[in-house]
Amino acid sequence: MEFQVRSKVWLEAQGRPVLGPGRLELLQYIDEQGSISRAARLLKMTYRKAWGQIKAMEGQLNLRLVEKQAGGPGGGGARLTPEARKLLEKYDCLIAGIQEQINERFQQIFCEKR
Repeated sequence: MEFQVRSKVWLEAQGRPVLGPGRLELLQYIDEQGSISRAARLLKMTYRKAWGQIKAMEGQLNLRLVEKQAGGPGGGGARLTPEARKLLEKYDCLIAGIQEQINERFQQIFCEKR
């Protein structure tokens, strides 16, 4: 039987999730698309839910993560703040390091030669 290891890491504040794989993906899509509504659509969630997650993260971190631009003839938009980009960079670094350790430990335990 062949095994694979999977892990999921998230950050918490006051015992509540702040940033994990789902919220990371939301922020990455906002960055790529320049829009909360387009990001939400790609993730098959409502704008209201996406905005609620952003506000929850911002409230827990006491940090602005997304800057909205009001609509007009060309439409509105959104972009990540420099603080949000730094947070995502740190989270990515954390995840990469943890995943390396998990993979190494998995190999030691489950893939040893008999």
